[in-house]
Amino acid sequence: MGNPGATLSAYRDKQSQERSILEAAKHGPLQSLTDREMDLREQPMTIYPRPKRVRAWVRFGSEAVRVDAKLVRSTPLAAGIEFRAGEQTFRCWVWGNAVQLDEGESSRK
Repeated sequence: MGNPGATLSAYRDKQSQERSILEAAKHGPLQSLTDREMDLREQPMTIYPRPKRVRAWVRFGSEAVRVDAKLVRSTPLAAGIEFRAGEQTFRCWVWGNAVQLDEGESSRK
């Protein structure tokens, strides 16, 4: 049946993260890399039909927050991610070194 304490803890973590995201969003729009920064004309892009779970640093205006996200596409230098807070879905490009695979991702293969 699982561990109800762990389930409650995960729920609280998710709620806390959503509050952090929505609070950070008050500081400005979600920042995303530009086409020039990503150099899409010269760099190949990979699109993931089964997005990978990641943790990533994103920035709303000057406010940085770490989020649980899905890696939906990438280039050799950048990652296209999406994440949710409340009813909103956010999408942006961040530098690849701002993204880390979810610790449990490799054990689920």
